[in-house]
Amino acid sequence: MPLGIDRLHELIKTKRLIEGLSERELNNPEGTGIEVRIGKVYAVKGRGFLGVEERETPKVELVAEAGKDRQYVMKPGEFIIVETIEKVNMPDDIQGMIAPRSTLCRSGIQLLFSQIDPGYSGTITLGLKNLSEEPFTFELGARAAKFFFFTVEGSAHSYRGQWKGGRVSTNGREKQV
Repeated sequence: MPLGIDRLHELIKTKRLIEGLSERELNNPEGTGIEVRIGKVYAVKGRGFLGVEERETPKVELVAEAGKDRQYVMKPGEFIIVETIEKVNMPDDIQGMIAPRSTLCRSGIQLLFSQIDPGYSGTITLGLKNLSEEPFTFELGARAAKFFFFTVEGSAHSYRGQWKGGRVSTNGREKQV
């Protein structure tokens, strides 16, 4: 079962579960999750590789940032990476999951994501793909995804991967942890 807002707010205060939340999410959230905002937009350049022992992600180029840019227009078929304004600090007994806001779905925008593992700290990187035949405009700072949090039953191994801290891309080919 997802943690309720009262429990999330307790964890935000006592464990800094999520930092940088908007006033809306601190004072008047909806449902059982916390909505997070787009802080940075990256264009994706080149190819990726996933091997048994090594990996390489495409290079990225920062193309828009909250506080500097007002909005971003996605072309039909375009794929971008976005980074949240908010930063998470996951305790070892909490797992996070992500869902898109329905406005994205209704506009033909696919949100690509992973889970938020126990022990991870940093911003969250999400993929957006415009499946529509029309351009899609969003403002930097707009709420784009909802995070849900669950208590882990039993033990969990704390995240120790190379993405900790909010890293967006590899710097060439690297060994996997």
